[in-house]
Amino acid sequence: MPFARVVTFEGVDKDRMDKMSREMREGERPEGLPVSELLVLHDPEAEKSLAIVFFETEDDYKRGDEALNAMPAGETPGRRTSVAKYDVAVRMKS
Repeated sequence: MPFARVVTFEGVDKDRMDKMSREMREGERPEGLPVSELLVLHDPEAEKSLAIVFFETEDDYKRGDEALNAMPAGETPGRRTSVAKYDVAVRMKS
């Protein structure tokens, strides 16, 4: 069963989100981060962001969680306000 790491951020302005989006598209995936999919939602008016990181296995989740927790605060889109782990009950793509 896949797992999702859901993280909320505050203080995420449009410029920071644009920069982070560009860096993620152009850069390489960080080492030790076995992500199967990443979804980032942004509300520019409220300066809030929600990142949903998908992992295919419990072991991948544990390794990814450790790697993401070790990242410097400057590499995140804003101030992290919560982190939660979810089982992925339904996942559809068109």
